Amino acid sequence: MTLPTLSWTELSQRAAGWSPTTRGILWTSAAGLLFSCLNAGLRLLSSTMDPFQAQFLRYFLGLVVLLPVMLHHGLGGYWPNRVAPQFTRGLVHSIGLALWFAALPRIPLADMTAIGFTGPIFIMIGAHYFFQEPMRWERWAATLAGFAGVMIVVGPRISGDGGAGHLLMLASAPVFAGSFLLTKALTRTESPGVIVVWQSITVSLFSLPFALLHWRALSGTEWAAFMVCGVLGSAGHYCLTRSFVAADISATQSAKFLDLLWSALMGLLLFADVPNQTTLLGGMVISASTIWVARRDARYAQARPEPADERLEPDGSP
Repeated sequence: MTLPTLSWTELSQRAAGWSPTTRGILWTSAAGLLFSCLNAGLRLLSSTMDPFQAQFLRYFLGLVVLLPVMLHHGLGGYWPNRVAPQFTRGLVHSIGLALWFAALPRIPLADMTAIGFTGPIFIMIGAHYFFQEPMRWERWAATLAGFAGVMIVVGPRISGDGGAGHLLMLASAPVFAGSFLLTKALTRTESPGVIVVWQSITVSLFSLPFALLHWRALSGTEWAAFMVCGVLGSAGHYCLTRSFVAADISATQSAKFLDLLWSALMGLLLFADVPNQTTLLGGMVISASTIWVARRDARYAQARPEPADERLEPDGSP
């Protein structure tokens, strides 16, 4: 039995007929899977090194792996229309990363991912006030249901005095929300490729001075591992940026709750963390809310198609 195959061109043509929300959710889900693999690798690496060094190496090597693609398409195509906003976004993201990397070795992957889900609440509120994105009741309901699923998973663990790792991760959530909102604003004038490249440049520059304070030599295996992390991180941010281009940022946030399933799987495979009953129950709630809002938004888009000139399509650069 021969399975049917689709070329990249045929797949792109079919995807063009999907609703903006469907495409945005698929890009967001792909980003979540890539980031979960990245987080597992970084947890292993950052347990024996200063957080700022790990932060610098992750983004600097992410830039290195992008260089062949940049040279192939021409460096001029990656110069932004406005440079200053790229540095603003890089600074905000660097602050969030400093908190995130400090918390990473101290808490389980599932807890880390679930706490990060407080970010969509800040993102949706910010998108409503700064971008005037519509907040239909379905999006609020799906987000609240997904957040309830997160609380089922991590509530028992942080309901007491918590811990430094949990508090640091909680503090990073609104900072990352600000970074993602800035990314959404940048998609109006920049391609996803430009945004990803300049994120690597700016975060590397902001992180380097602090990384040098506690720098230690790396083994060959660690260099190779950071190179892999660079590939995963750049690919994940590209998918995330494409999701911002494809659809309203608030329409895609419910899909991020699937990240909890990816992180639980990574924890099982790499750290022998067996998901407990609360993780499975929370995952079911999260998945149900994601599927439900995707179907509702798809029907809404068919009934009231969005004007074509309100979307910024990518220019094809990677």
